[in-house]
Amino acid sequence: MDKINLIIPAKEEISNLFFIIKPLLKRNEINKIILVLHKKNNKKFINNRKLKVIIQKKSGYGAAIKEGFKISNSKYSCIFNADGSFNAKDLPKMIKLSKNNDFIFASRYLKGAGSDDDNIITLCGNFIFSLLGRLLLNVNLRDILYTYVLCNTKKFNRLNLSSNDFRFCIEFPYKVVEKKFNYTQIKSKEFKRKFGVKNVNELKDGFLIFTEVLKCFLKRILKM
Repeated sequence: MDKINLIIPAKEEISNLFFIIKPLLKRNEINKIILVLHKKNNKKFINNRKLKVIIQKKSGYGAAIKEGFKISNSKYSCIFNADGSFNAKDLPKMIKLSKNNDFIFASRYLKGAGSDDDNIITLCGNFIFSLLGRLLLNVNLRDILYTYVLCNTKKFNRLNLSSNDFRFCIEFPYKVVEKKFNYTQIKSKEFKRKFGVKNVNELKDGFLIFTEVLKCFLKRILKM
């Protein structure tokens, strides 16, 4: 089985990290964990050759992910959130699917999947944006905003993504389709986060995501 790197963006998730990193380091399919911190933190992490800690240069969730991918030297790298909500048991299946796909998107809304962390607002928002993605952007995903994604590292970097905030969640899958890279989706169970609260502001970030949908749609129309 090919080994992968994990890219973990962590802004305000320090309390979660001590619970999720240790079991991840024990997983055979993981070559290295690249932990991208928003700023220098005085807390000491596990001293392990598989763990690399970097401080992101630009602010934002998207910026942290992009900076992690830039230094990843593994053929495949996977975005893995720091809140403990992603199911690491999905990784072997995602790696297997990478033989025929450049990007493997996990989904909370396929049959047999689910989420312990959704509320009515996020559930409706995810449904609406995923629908808009399919109708306007030709992105055939049931869960367009879920960023648990295994990627061909070189092809991810070839996307030349410009979004540094949560607009990344739309621009990323849109450009995967625009570049005609192969992609698929698998069912996944989202766990309730261990500590803290969501960093997403439903109103502010929802508006930013909506503007990115419109922006990508206009680009797609102009290219037709």
